[in-house]
Amino acid sequence: MAFLVILCTVLITMLTSVYVLFKVRYRYWAKRGVPCLEPIFPFGSLQRSGKRRHIKDTLDETYQEFSGKEPLAGLYFFTDAVLMVLDLDLIHNMLVRDFSKFHDRGLFYNERSDPLSANLLTLEGHKWKVLRSKLTPTFTSGKMKFMYPTILGVMDQFDQTLREILKTQKDVEIKELLARFTTDVIGTCAFGIECNSLKDPNTEFRKVGRTAFEKTRHGLFGRAFLGQFPRLSRKLGLKTTRDDVSDFFMKVVRETVEFREKNNVRRNDFMDILIQLKNGGNGNGDSKDGEAKLSFEEIAAQAFIFFLAGFETSSTNMTYSLYELAKNTEIQEKARREINEVLEKHSGEFTYDAMMEMTYIGHINNESLRKYPPASLLIRKCNCDYQIPNSDRIIEKGTRVLIPAYSIHRDPDIWPDPEVFDPERFAPEQVKERHPMAFLGFGDGPRNCIGARFGQMQSRIGLVSLLRNYRFEICDKTPTVLEYSMTTPILTPKGGLWLKVEAIEQL
Repeated sequence: MAFLVILCTVLITMLTSVYVLFKVRYRYWAKRGVPCLEPIFPFGSLQRSGKRRHIKDTLDETYQEFSGKEPLAGLYFFTDAVLMVLDLDLIHNMLVRDFSKFHDRGLFYNERSDPLSANLLTLEGHKWKVLRSKLTPTFTSGKMKFMYPTILGVMDQFDQTLREILKTQKDVEIKELLARFTTDVIGTCAFGIECNSLKDPNTEFRKVGRTAFEKTRHGLFGRAFLGQFPRLSRKLGLKTTRDDVSDFFMKVVRETVEFREKNNVRRNDFMDILIQLKNGGNGNGDSKDGEAKLSFEEIAAQAFIFFLAGFETSSTNMTYSLYELAKNTEIQEKARREINEVLEKHSGEFTYDAMMEMTYIGHINNESLRKYPPASLLIRKCNCDYQIPNSDRIIEKGTRVLIPAYSIHRDPDIWPDPEVFDPERFAPEQVKERHPMAFLGFGDGPRNCIGARFGQMQSRIGLVSLLRNYRFEICDKTPTVLEYSMTTPILTPKGGLWLKVEAIEQL
């Protein structure tokens, strides 16, 4: 009996201490004069409504409360005090002008125990800077032109697959089909491998891609622990990448590298540049004595993030574009007219130059990214004490800073009638009238999306080919209000997205 009393006393004391610790931590922003919605123990700002919500909704609640009134607002992720930036000029400072003070994202990685996690998205400091400069040549316009015919070839396979589907059904789950298309594109352009996802939706590449996005290694509490205690997590050997995903990609990259080196295979693609960097080159085909070489694990990590980011963001972007075009048939017809007019000028050939002339298609892609940004927030970490310009407020070193891209993209003071899908917003004269930070579809500054040009090209090819040959309409399975998946880091529709598809007979 005495033992139970002692045990209960210890437990109560521990729980009380934890509660007090949280409450003390929850005064952090108040003591610094930064406004903050009342946090709820123990989730902080993450579950203010009493139920789990998408992170964009959590951020949007704070944005709606303080935007236009304050340049900053505070949040708590459990006990971690994070800062939301609401002022576009201040966002410009952090992403561009004062980038040297906010060059890291503060995302967890473990280079020793989980080498695929140490990639261009997560790496920090000098190591990130060197790697970024080495990989930048991968995404020049010259490289895009080289990859263009390869993507067209995959698009032909997409067309064949879709036509087979339409023989037995008119309503198509377009999100998964587009993910299979982009999986095959990335597999070919990054690895030189025919993934064949369009022919077989259960190929290993596609299954692993789904697993990597939909079945994360850790839940909410696990991810919070990694974010708040990165050093301890590394010492404990904790990982973010699932073992089955890691084993698969390590095997694929190793086999690809060994085959190319053994047979002296050269392709003007992403893997070719990574192999050059592994062997001491600079990514341009030149070899430099003393040039720091990338290890096998390092090139595998870059191939991994290029694959994940490349197939999921582009397929999601095209999915939302087709969804909006199905709801707005006049915009769809205008896009189709532009496609036909440009192709007529190019003798019916869908060349790289013809694609670049289709500016309205580019506007549609950007408007889709505005309304449905794949990355609903941008993250930066303050790497030194930073004084807010024209203010006595200081952001302390180590503070994570959140930029709410989704909320900015839906702000009616920046984007009139933000729920309306209007590609004309991206006409050059309208772009000039807006603040440069009003659109953050690819981030901005030195740490923007390195693959933006590739992603735009992939999405344009997909939309042009589909709109040229098919009409899209809403169907009974098309949601009137979109719900978003809670299991992926990308803003993606829950359960996919169904549309009615009708082939256009070519004259």
